[in-house]
Amino acid sequence: MAKRKKRRVSRSKKTEYPPFVWMLFGLAIGLSVAFAVYVNSNEPTPAANVDAPAPASLQDTIDYNDETPAAPAATEKPEDKRFTFYDILPNFEVITPETAPEVEADVAPKAIDEPGVYVLQAGSFSTNKDADRRRAELALHGIESHIQRVKVNDKNYHRVYIGPTDDLDELNMLRSRLRAAKIDVFRIRLSD
Repeated sequence: MAKRKKRRVSRSKKTEYPPFVWMLFGLAIGLSVAFAVYVNSNEPTPAANVDAPAPASLQDTIDYNDETPAAPAATEKPEDKRFTFYDILPNFEVITPETAPEVEADVAPKAIDEPGVYVLQAGSFSTNKDADRRRAELALHGIESHIQRVKVNDKNYHRVYIGPTDDLDELNMLRSRLRAAKIDVFRIRLSD
């Protein structure tokens, strides 16, 4: 008969801790070190009572031309002013006129009566998306426009143009429709 081998159970079994216990142990050490650094850095440092050096006096360089100088006034320690704005402000006075200038707003621009070929610029945008949005807005108002790409100082701009047209009645009608839609336009005269 075959003998069974018995496993020896060792009594000196090593107990291993799970990894989260080691993680918590390391976290506790790290937090305690951080707390110690925080407490040490917030301790008030003893202020050294060092008197500020007195400014160099120009009293020795003044020539009184053989006259006896007057006794210096009692020098008081001036307060260290942080802002000089409050000392400077009273020295400046701004005079405003009592009546406002008469300015009239140009509510209704004058109609164009000088013959020629004109283009209306309805905007200049840095992105094509914004220019296309303006073009769609104009299309909703029944105004046909196109986008022209222009390069100025190494930057691309997309300008929305309406026209060209040489019919002054049509041009003035377009301007009034755009003004009613609160769209600012720039009138450009191309030629006669």
